[in-house]
Amino acid sequence: MSTEEKSLNFIEQIIEEDLKNGLSKDKLRFRFPPEPNGYLHVGHASAICLNFGLGIDYQSPVNLRFDDTNPAKEEQEFVDAIKRDIEWLGYKWAKECYASDYFQQLYDWAVAFIKNGKAYVDSQSSEDMAKQKGTPTTPGTDSPYRNRSVEENLDLFERMKKGEFPNGTHILRAKIDMSHNNMLMRDPIMYRILHSHHHRTADAWCIYPMYDWAHGESDYLEQISHSFCTLEFLPHRELYDWFLDQIYDTTKVRPKQREFARRNLSHTVVSKRKLLQLVQEGHVSSWDDPRMSTISGMRRRGYTPTAIRNFAKTIGIAKRTNLIDVSLLEFCVREDLNKTAPRVMAVLNPVKLVITNYPEGKEENLEAENSQEDPSLGFRNVPFSKELYIEREDFQEEANKKFFRLTLGTEVRLKNAYIIKGESVVKDAEGNITEIHCTYDEDSRSGSGTEASQRKVKGTIHWVSIKHAIEAEVRLYDRLFTHENPDGDKEVDFKEYINPNSLEIITGYLEPSLATAKEGERFQFQRLGYYCVDKDSSTQKLVFNKTVGLKDTWAKVESKE
Repeated sequence: MSTEEKSLNFIEQIIEEDLKNGLSKDKLRFRFPPEPNGYLHVGHASAICLNFGLGIDYQSPVNLRFDDTNPAKEEQEFVDAIKRDIEWLGYKWAKECYASDYFQQLYDWAVAFIKNGKAYVDSQSSEDMAKQKGTPTTPGTDSPYRNRSVEENLDLFERMKKGEFPNGTHILRAKIDMSHNNMLMRDPIMYRILHSHHHRTADAWCIYPMYDWAHGESDYLEQISHSFCTLEFLPHRELYDWFLDQIYDTTKVRPKQREFARRNLSHTVVSKRKLLQLVQEGHVSSWDDPRMSTISGMRRRGYTPTAIRNFAKTIGIAKRTNLIDVSLLEFCVREDLNKTAPRVMAVLNPVKLVITNYPEGKEENLEAENSQEDPSLGFRNVPFSKELYIEREDFQEEANKKFFRLTLGTEVRLKNAYIIKGESVVKDAEGNITEIHCTYDEDSRSGSGTEASQRKVKGTIHWVSIKHAIEAEVRLYDRLFTHENPDGDKEVDFKEYINPNSLEIITGYLEPSLATAKEGERFQFQRLGYYCVDKDSSTQKLVFNKTVGLKDTWAKVESKE
């Protein structure tokens, strides 16, 4: 990468410095190391874009490595979902790896640690161990088992591996320094007993390595040059390096851990534990509920891979944690869909419009462009007839001069069709308008080239022909939380801020061209917003999700508040 091409972020500066100091470019290798204990969320998307983006920029391999060291919480479903999400974002990994690939090597190294006096089996209860560890301001004390003989440690560790002891009976600890300033260095746990079925190794192991032990060593085995992780792992770097010191061969690449800040997103949570709670307690329908901050939820809602990659690029990489307004993500989505989504007409809050002077029984097909942004998308035919649906908000019986839609005695253009004039209304017993009657100018059809067609009117509204309209279920999504930082106050349960109005289901009426729309296809419902076909759709019933509005309505609401 040439530093003249662009300004570098601090991570790229680290890599450039290492290359200047003698690291061969062909030794660069990165990795993305998710735990398969849930679905990836928007925070992971930033990390994916970082690591795979570096791979693209430096033309270097990037491994996908699953940190599958806790079988009690891991499932193949999550492995499959993670792979699907990364591929959907547009990235390819060089090797698909698993920490479980290295279980035997990690075990063999642990045995060597014991033989070298660098590890021991501790048999304290977790409560006693917590007391013995000390505090950040007071040193810890040695475990009563710290000076077990090598022979006893080897015997116990072997029996732990064979499954002779129940969970929690023994652990293997590294022997470092119980008075170390960094509490993570006070004889950290390397292995715990866990009688759980593993999604890859089945029941072959009864002990499993801890993250701190497995992670750096896995990086080393894969010859990862740079191991990037979030800031909470900064205190772990010292332990990462200590473990590598014990096994490092100077002829090989030594991985370097460096940290970047999490980018939290407003009005959502990005903790897998909390996302799991939302699913298990029924606050959302599933991990891919379109209100979720998961990548699969965003995909189902209609967000595009390009928008998410652009969002990650826009927020960049930083050394300080901060809260990113979700409206920035929505802006990136809106910007991409404006270029790519075909325009169609749909009415979501209908009122009947009758053109009284339009011939009874007449139908015609009017030409409508599919996108003003992309002429290559061409045109489609939209059926027109005497009776239409328009949006109830597009009519007022009496209106001020700033209302440029349909009123009695004024003219508007029907999109791609004719100029009409409001004449009268029909109301029910409660005074609600059930029909609007209007007349049309027969010579004013859009694109006809007549003098009347070029006449300027102040407003244009969309419509669908009642006779030809398709009914569809439309799911209108709002933000899942009313508070911008729902888990920011540790005194308040984040679920207290769940928005009770985050989902509204209505019936919409769509132009017939949408009859063949397929799952995942995205459209702009003109003047309403962007919508995509949900996976719940069938040949009998279309289901659309609202992706994002045409404008940021939340910004207006919050500025008033």
